Amino acid sequence: MPEVRLVGDNVEMGVYPLAKALQKANELELDLVEISPNAAPPVCKIIDYKKFLYEQKKREKVMKANASKVVLKEIRFGPQTDEHDYEFKKKHAIKFLEEGAKLKAFVFFKGRSIIFKEQGHILLLRLAQDLEEYGKVEQLPKLEGKRMIMLINPKK
Repeated sequence: MPEVRLVGDNVEMGVYPLAKALQKANELELDLVEISPNAAPPVCKIIDYKKFLYEQKKREKVMKANASKVVLKEIRFGPQTDEHDYEFKKKHAIKFLEEGAKLKAFVFFKGRSIIFKEQGHILLLRLAQDLEEYGKVEQLPKLEGKRMIMLINPKK
């Protein structure tokens, strides 16, 4: 006859035959739940299973509520963005990173401005260098179609 180690509230802990453990659970009008099947002998607990499931669901809900949601903020530059505009957008980028948002900076090339790819690349690398103390570059500047994109994660 298989034996189980019995644990739980208001139960004498110890090793019992399975039938006796089930009988004790029935006397208390509760359920016999296997906790760790790989132990020798397997560990079982006498609990109210529906209540256990309810508590577990409640715990998961709380965990999900506490999980941080990632916010993605975008900042758009042109390949010929002048100094004042650059500083203005950099200030916003710093604010976003301090709030804990992920930053997506991109240079948008309109029409024939695609010939200024290098300028766009230099602009994004300069931004990455200026934001070094606020965030860490996740993806270096990469050209995708008419946009050169760079991603920056906030420092915790």
